[in-house]
Amino acid sequence: MQDVLENNILRFWLDKMVDHENGGFYGRIDGNGQLHPEAEKGAILNARILWSFSAAYRVLSTQTAHPAHSACLSYLTAATRAKDYFLDHFIDKEYGGVYWSLDHKGRPLDTKKQFYAIGFAIYALSEYARATGDREALNQAVTLYKCIEAHSLDPVHNGYIEACTRDWQPIADMRLSALDQNYPKSQNTHLHILEPYTNLLRALASTSAAPSSLCSGVAAALRNLITLFTAKILNPESRHLGLFFNMDWSPAPVHIESYGHDIECSWLLHEAAQVLGDPTVLARVEPIVQMVARASEKGLCPDGSMIHEANLDTGRTDDDRHWWVQAENVVGWMNIYQHFGDPSALDKAERCWQYIKSQLIDHENGEWYWSRRPDGTVNRDDDKAGFWKCPYHNTRMCLEVIERKIS
Repeated sequence: MQDVLENNILRFWLDKMVDHENGGFYGRIDGNGQLHPEAEKGAILNARILWSFSAAYRVLSTQTAHPAHSACLSYLTAATRAKDYFLDHFIDKEYGGVYWSLDHKGRPLDTKKQFYAIGFAIYALSEYARATGDREALNQAVTLYKCIEAHSLDPVHNGYIEACTRDWQPIADMRLSALDQNYPKSQNTHLHILEPYTNLLRALASTSAAPSSLCSGVAAALRNLITLFTAKILNPESRHLGLFFNMDWSPAPVHIESYGHDIECSWLLHEAAQVLGDPTVLARVEPIVQMVARASEKGLCPDGSMIHEANLDTGRTDDDRHWWVQAENVVGWMNIYQHFGDPSALDKAERCWQYIKSQLIDHENGEWYWSRRPDGTVNRDDDKAGFWKCPYHNTRMCLEVIERKIS
């Protein structure tokens, strides 16, 4: 995995995606390997680049026998480039928060405030702070955390809304993407607020100068998110996660099982409870972690891969083998094996890893394909690198396995 991480994933982004003309990183390489230098630059992509290189530097630079220290320095350089560009261009200096996208010159393009994107900015900046001790990054992560708490938290029904206008007013279209339903609350956004709050709490805990009131506030918000997942988002009958909700948490009248999000949530929820450090919460969460992971098994295929999702209303199944689903599938089952001692979980992780190596990794051109079709053909309609195709899921998979040191 370390070889794939360094020589396939990170090398691709260093060699092919650094925008030397306009700063930061390019916005798109399509599925046929064609660079689009004038593509928009998305907040999600740039935050995930920042997270990936920061995490790679943090983990790999501490490996005592790591043979490529100079490579670690290049990861730090890339992370710093990403951090500087993000702070200079994506942060809205007037209203706060994060722009959804910029044009290729770095000028604001879509100025809406999608809280999913702000969450990823917190995740990335707090990781850079963990890796380097940089106070500017940590302070900006805290400022963005306060933005979410001020403008997204629902004071009546609890939970977090999806989006606002640039100046924090209501917005009609709250969807994260054209593929999503237009509801004010979603599992996906809550998952990617849970994730950065977990990382922010870790970063604050390692900083002696962090005010205790701030640490306790982030911990309380994380505790609340864990409760929302167990009490509101989890469907106790199906054991899958609900995807879309109204303001009062009544579920949207759609029945979609998202196996990739189920397995991803299983380990991120577990991680959040572990970082929170409350034994009572952890004891409550751990049976749910295992239950949600088991529910995701419905998406497993005989070749070890996992399909994306199934719409129970229409009978349509998205049975492409998406890159991110496979990466989360590996981490989710490794987590089950590590903490609950289930040898079948290790087998699931290893079989999916074999699938990734043989079917998803582009060994010739670098990075991973977006997906394989059910007939085995490569999906070249979707990007190799782009607004949603980032070095985050696959980098994180590799780093999770390396850092956990599971024997």
